[in-house]
Amino acid sequence: MSRYTGPAYKKSRRVAFSTLENGKDLAKRSYKPGQHGQDRKAKPSNYSEQLNEKQKVKFTYGMTEKQFRQLFNKAGKMEGIHGENFLKLLESRLDNIVYRMGLSATRRGARQIVNHGHILVNGRKVNIPSFIVKPGDVVSVKEASKEHKAIKSSLEAINKTVDYVNFDKNKLEGTYVRYPERSELSLEFNESLIVEYYSR
Repeated sequence: MSRYTGPAYKKSRRVAFSTLENGKDLAKRSYKPGQHGQDRKAKPSNYSEQLNEKQKVKFTYGMTEKQFRQLFNKAGKMEGIHGENFLKLLESRLDNIVYRMGLSATRRGARQIVNHGHILVNGRKVNIPSFIVKPGDVVSVKEASKEHKAIKSSLEAINKTVDYVNFDKNKLEGTYVRYPERSELSLEFNESLIVEYYSR
């Protein structure tokens, strides 16, 4: 299945969660779509809750089902808690690191910046958004792209950073310092439901 390129608010309303993580996509209608979107009172089944949680995380990181499942399986081979390892790998994707550095206001924008070849990892051009960045790797903007309008406007609007990514605004260069702790990631994600969904 190809990647979804439509309006973000449609996906956000479907899972009742701001997949842009800024609330703008649910500002007008925070309830689910459809004629009875505001009137649904029936308690969802366990399967429905698991599916919704999986979709919520998948839409937030902008991945296809195949990519999502492959990364989930990779997390299962790591030492530690499966669900937490999965979230750490999601945060380690190159498009997400570019987003966390503030080079784009959204992950979708970060994905486009990577796709168009504006990003270097350890001095080498990488145009694959799903590339897994390892702790210690240096992510920077290509010299010829440092005046890119979208990057500059995003940096001017940056208002929050994360402790596991260091970023030098003058050099347009950042380092993925370490894997994030679970407490540093969204508390609205219930990764155990995703593990249950794929363990059926």
